[in-house]
Amino acid sequence: MTSTDHVANGPNKPPGTPPVSSARQLAAASVGNAVEWYDWYAYSFLAVYIADQVFPKSASNSLVPLLATFAVFAVGFFMRPIGGLIMGAVADRHGRRAALTATILLMGAGSLLVALTPTYHDVGVLAPIVLVIARLVQGLSVGGEFAASTTFLVESAGPGRRGLFSSFQYISTTIGQLIASGVAALLVLLLANDRMNDWGWRVPFLLGALFSLVGLWIRRGAQETRPAEERDGARPGLFEALRRHPRESLLICGITAGGTIAYYTWTTYLPTFAQVNANFDKGDALVVSTISLAFFALLQPLGGILSDRIGRKPLLLFFAIGFAALVVPLLDSVTDTFVSLLLVQCAGMVLLTGYTSVAAAVNAEIFPARVRAAGIGFPYSLTVALFGGTAPYVGTWFKEAGNAGGFPWYVAGLCLVSACFYLVLPETAKEPLKG
Repeated sequence: MTSTDHVANGPNKPPGTPPVSSARQLAAASVGNAVEWYDWYAYSFLAVYIADQVFPKSASNSLVPLLATFAVFAVGFFMRPIGGLIMGAVADRHGRRAALTATILLMGAGSLLVALTPTYHDVGVLAPIVLVIARLVQGLSVGGEFAASTTFLVESAGPGRRGLFSSFQYISTTIGQLIASGVAALLVLLLANDRMNDWGWRVPFLLGALFSLVGLWIRRGAQETRPAEERDGARPGLFEALRRHPRESLLICGITAGGTIAYYTWTTYLPTFAQVNANFDKGDALVVSTISLAFFALLQPLGGILSDRIGRKPLLLFFAIGFAALVVPLLDSVTDTFVSLLLVQCAGMVLLTGYTSVAAAVNAEIFPARVRAAGIGFPYSLTVALFGGTAPYVGTWFKEAGNAGGFPWYVAGLCLVSACFYLVLPETAKEPLKG
């Protein structure tokens, strides 16, 4: 069977539809996912400029606008479980492609709204209100994107390739993050500071809205992976997955807890950790982060292919036990030298790949098709919001409490909790997807 007929001849192919290549299916999920995460991360990279324009300045504390900007970022994070539930239900009721179309339209609309947000100087308190609405829309979109694209990717895969297809979830996420970082850095390099403050920070969000239209065009040509006869029957209720599959929902939480805290610690918080605890240069920290993210993206398909051959559990246990054992010595070994941080970050990325390269496949293989997207979306996004989204805050809290060394143990503990779930998780790599 060639790569172009996995989808066309697969068990999820709706009757009477023309062949569609696996490459088109991968592009539909991956390009759209990269756009989603480009828009999401662009906000964090440009927070200092947004704060200056959208929030009132405090005479007593210049950090107040920036803190308010990050508070809005957190608000978006906690919309993700709602997005996972609602968009997951859309995917289960109306098809995966319908949900993928909705999520990328929402992200594009949210990005455009950020770009057009008026300044506090012009409209007063209306400015932060518009920004909050934009981030709520984007949070809803990102929460639904994982549920829909995970399900779509895994259902599009041919026999023995679900792990490989699964790995594209984090490949595209990382690419989106790298593009957002690159666009922001290029603008800062090319524009004077007053122009960047005035209008330059809006450019990445306008680009994000345009990228969303490109992603929408690609997704419109993708093939639906849930047959029409399944969608035309009695449609699942909004909470059916939680009500009928509580054990599977709890499994998703346990699988995700260690993975999400490790992911956000290593991809988002580690540069800040190095700056705060080892006086690492801020510019060098960003360079190290960029190099390690590119390395991380290259590792993902290797992990996915390996999981198709030896199973998902060995990789998950490699990640959880390895991280639990090594996160403390790895973080303790961070110094103010470029090489030390690069080695630590890349070593963590190797361990983390055991989780990220197979997470989409593992989640999708747990639930039956009828409630697969909603079953994944809500517990996954809730766990990410509770443990992943709070990682930078918790790490900073440990530092402020005078116990910076406590944070690595917190990460190790959550990884051990997930390891317990991995031990009891049935091996599903060689099993057909549940109908």
